[in-house]
Amino acid sequence: MNQMAARASPSTSHAIADRLNKGCFCVTLDRAALCKALIREAGDPEFCVNAIETRPHLFSNVPVFLPSEVIGEMAGIVAAIEQVARMPAYREAAFAWAPEIAREDRGPLGAFMGYDFHLGGEGPRLIEINTNAGGAFLNALLARAQLACCGEVAAGLEMLEADDFAANVVAMFKEEWRRRRGDRTMPRVAIVDDRPQEQYLFPEFVLAREMLLKAGIEAVIADAADLVLADGRLTAGGLEIGMIYNRLTDFAFAQPEHAALRAAYRDDAVVVTPGPHNHALFADKRNLTLLSDPALLKAWGVPAALRDRLATIPRTVPVTPENADALWEARRTLFFKPTGGHGGKAVYRGDKVTRGVWAEIAKGGYVAQAFAAPGERSVLLDGAPVARKMDVRLYTYGGRILLAAARLYQGQTTNFRTPGGGFAPVFGV
Repeated sequence: MNQMAARASPSTSHAIADRLNKGCFCVTLDRAALCKALIREAGDPEFCVNAIETRPHLFSNVPVFLPSEVIGEMAGIVAAIEQVARMPAYREAAFAWAPEIAREDRGPLGAFMGYDFHLGGEGPRLIEINTNAGGAFLNALLARAQLACCGEVAAGLEMLEADDFAANVVAMFKEEWRRRRGDRTMPRVAIVDDRPQEQYLFPEFVLAREMLLKAGIEAVIADAADLVLADGRLTAGGLEIGMIYNRLTDFAFAQPEHAALRAAYRDDAVVVTPGPHNHALFADKRNLTLLSDPALLKAWGVPAALRDRLATIPRTVPVTPENADALWEARRTLFFKPTGGHGGKAVYRGDKVTRGVWAEIAKGGYVAQAFAAPGERSVLLDGAPVARKMDVRLYTYGGRILLAAARLYQGQTTNFRTPGGGFAPVFGV
């Protein structure tokens, strides 16, 4: 948290952050500096042309400002969730609806957990928890490519650069390996997704690979469909793989093209982070129905201080045939999310739901979450200020914050298609 420490008193920091988010346009992204940093980190002179310029709305031109005490509140919510997730009652409830492959704890805590918050007028509201949260490697470089003409931002940049993101990330992967394999030598790591070069966040796969290589850890990027398990060895392109940094959204490895990975995980032929267990424990959206139920938490013996922190999670309930009619009537105050969804796909704001869409939601496989208003950050478009919605993601490992970043957007959910939108660094005031 030191990179976003307070520079203003609590009585003034909210006003400063609000003023800067609404009207500070003197801080813009130095895209030339960002490209130089990306080329240097990727080791590819064409990296910016091929991977960044083809994604014009990946990065916003402005940073987001938050009161340092709000960042502290978000950190407290993360800590509370991590504590409750260790309780036997919670784990029993969460794993009751988890697939069999997810129930065994293999040791790893899950690399790059993502806790997503909306920051409307009522303070931070946790709207989602994600495993394999994307964007951290890109955001780590993004914050350093800002041109600062506001004192608050200059101080924030100095503090951010004092924190060694690369060292923390390398230590995280080493710890994930150690938690399963002890003191054995760190093996080759594969960064795995479906058709990785076609993924929107492929540029950060390259950055992840290069960061590991510079730390002396062999690393490759691999398509999950190309993995082969034979004689107890998992390979990709003929190279043996000992650990996988998992970016798949098939969280139980159930799809046919993931059969080799599923078998390797089942046979303990590879260490996977984040794995099915991590997703089932934290990121299945049905878990929000547990974490947002104050009566249930009290019955489990969750201390009052933790319950108070979890009260910031919007009340979430499963969509069932029994409550479908009532949820339809209340839909204007709700968001509907698929229980196993990701990336804002098939997510619907209730006041936008048509009868046809509702017929699908009412079949089940969805949760209904009380609407929590996002914050706003103004950007300049054609010389005029325009408001954009924003959410804030905390990238964490074992409950410890590695990085904070915002996403600016227009529409129902983040989409990386909004002029003026995209990832934005977060600075505390």
